[in-house]
Amino acid sequence: MNSSLPLIETVSMAFSTLKANRLRSLLTMLGIVIGNASVITLVGVGRGAQNLAEAQLSNLGANVLFVVPGNNDTRRRGVAFPRNLVIEDSDAIAEQVPSVKEVAPQISSSEVIQAGAQSATSSISGVTPSFLPVRNFEVARGRFISDLDLRSARNVVVIGPDLVNKLFPTSAAVGKILRIKDQSFEVIGVMAPKGAVFGNNQDENAYIPLTTMVSRITGRDPTYGVSLSFISVEAKNEESTGAAKFQITNLLRQRHRILRDDDFAVRSQKDALSIVNTITGGLTLMLAAIGGISLLVGGIGIMNIMLVAVSERTEEIGLRKALGARNSDVLSQFLIESLVLASFGGVIGTAVGVGAVTTIGVLTPLPAAIGISVVLITVSLSGSIGLIFGVLPARRAARLDPIVALRRL
Repeated sequence: MNSSLPLIETVSMAFSTLKANRLRSLLTMLGIVIGNASVITLVGVGRGAQNLAEAQLSNLGANVLFVVPGNNDTRRRGVAFPRNLVIEDSDAIAEQVPSVKEVAPQISSSEVIQAGAQSATSSISGVTPSFLPVRNFEVARGRFISDLDLRSARNVVVIGPDLVNKLFPTSAAVGKILRIKDQSFEVIGVMAPKGAVFGNNQDENAYIPLTTMVSRITGRDPTYGVSLSFISVEAKNEESTGAAKFQITNLLRQRHRILRDDDFAVRSQKDALSIVNTITGGLTLMLAAIGGISLLVGGIGIMNIMLVAVSERTEEIGLRKALGARNSDVLSQFLIESLVLASFGGVIGTAVGVGAVTTIGVLTPLPAAIGISVVLITVSLSGSIGLIFGVLPARRAARLDPIVALRRL
């Protein structure tokens, strides 16, 4: 019985055949190159979106909880949130919840701000001095709202750096006068840059004392009194956020005399991060699937070209068999040719994809990134595709009858 050809010789023959048909080999690899580059790039973009969302959420603070009016059903149906979260709720949380360190009630409204000939529409927030430590904000110039400002309901305002650029493009803002709803406000401070969270640019916001917000801008609700947009709560540490959430929920259920559905919700950074990870994870998986389709098309291209090669090399196959080559030798040669085409295409496509991800990360705000595990999986997948789609042509070549094949000589 004839012995099988050594693997090294089979590999050498496969490389020689591919080298003799350089253009065809390059065109065959092109589909795998595009597929691998697509998978790497799209997964990198998906990871970048996840990293961006996580970075924005980190600005909220690890120990911060947000108490907001309305329940999950009203949110799903897009119903306006009821104004049933009041300043007394904020005071009760600060006084009665032992796992809470600081509480920052807030009232927000969108208003037009004027400074001389300049104007801008901005989010105005009525806050207390505790807003600064709870939300981890910093003041770049001037000062923040003080307890005296709050007690006296002074017309003072602290504005974000982007709002400064709009209203005072050529001069310093601290000490200048703004007008909000025909009320004059003195700029006492400028916030340090904070960035955006879910499309909301926090550097364009303005902050005034909560008491001033009630008396000058929004007024009191005749039913609820001082209605709040939400309450920011800082737990004593990250480990106590779960306890704080449980205690706040029980306290507000008692205060609001709730028997069934809550008329408020308590959200943590972890809750938001979990939702974001679910969304971005699904997005990354979808993008990877789209890239995988390109990889599949590349595998079909390899199969088609190898089938054509079998037809063109019928005489060669017949001659090799007549000289003693076994079916397994012919099968191995064609499988190795398919594997080499797919692997080389995978390596080139991976390099192109990594380059594209790096370029996106450098030239855009999206922190696109790709892990070494994804690179290894993609290269391995491309090699596997070469083997899988090379089986049919290899089997056809191995099953050729040498007598029939030699008739074409």
